[in-house]
Amino acid sequence: MILHDPLQLQLFSGELTGLLGLNGSGKSTLLRTLCGFQPALGGNIRIKNRLLSDYSHTELSQITGVVLTEKTNVGGMTVNELVSLGRHPYTGFFGVLKAEDKRIVAESIEAVGMTRKAGCSMSELSDGERQKAMIAKVLAQQCPIILLDEPTAYLDVTSRIETMSLLHRLATEQQKAILLSTHDLEFAIQMCDCLWLLGEKRPALRGTPEDLILSGAFETFFNRKDVTFEPSTGKLTAGKPAFPIVVEGDSVTAHWVGNALIRNGYRPSSHNESNSRIHCHSPNHLSLFFSEAIEKKASSISELIAIIIMYKDEIRRINKCPANL
Repeated sequence: MILHDPLQLQLFSGELTGLLGLNGSGKSTLLRTLCGFQPALGGNIRIKNRLLSDYSHTELSQITGVVLTEKTNVGGMTVNELVSLGRHPYTGFFGVLKAEDKRIVAESIEAVGMTRKAGCSMSELSDGERQKAMIAKVLAQQCPIILLDEPTAYLDVTSRIETMSLLHRLATEQQKAILLSTHDLEFAIQMCDCLWLLGEKRPALRGTPEDLILSGAFETFFNRKDVTFEPSTGKLTAGKPAFPIVVEGDSVTAHWVGNALIRNGYRPSSHNESNSRIHCHSPNHLSLFFSEAIEKKASSISELIAIIIMYKDEIRRINKCPANL
């Protein structure tokens, strides 16, 4: 089954690229095709202006590293032994490591911050540490391109941040082209230099997160009946289109006021979409203006939300809110 018309996408050295799309949009299939695990139905894939099909298996393993979603059963290996497997494309049939290979293995382990765990069994590691070890193995291959399928899928929030930061640092410092598929929309927007948006039966889009958001591409790709992408926050929200309230003032307080508004069916805005606005002097000094003439004060965000709920009909009447909001 063909999911997409021909795709025209590029990866560049020094960039972390995120591949985003809903389930069934073909992210994993595209990654497997790009790394040569399955043939393309049509078109050409080129690496450094050379067709992918022209590379031998050995050449391909020296230019492309892959980390898949599935947890690999390598519990009996130490971190050092696992990462040493990354040198297989260079060590030949017997796999004997020379001094140079051992140096590269050690440097790869150090690059992901796992030197102190080098002698530990993989079974002793947390999921985040196991993922770092798998990335170190790919680094030991010394390949300019790294493809990862859902590298943060099994990780807690702290480990997801560490992994995304690590991949961005490796792309920048080692000038690698790194492509990862992810459902982690917020982290992808925050950490990726470039995004590929993949949607079923529609052209794929490529661009910086900010350009794609401001162009309206995220709404096109991710909005559903009860799900809306909010450009002002970079988040998906549940429910119908929300009534906007302008939020201004202290940036940290304004962010969390906005978070509370979204949860309660409103949309924080920095534009003149509404006569209603909230000025955030500090977390304990908040002012809600229904209009220029009507002001209510609150000493906490919870009190502010209670006031908004109490006066919601008045707020909407003053702002001539449409019935569908």
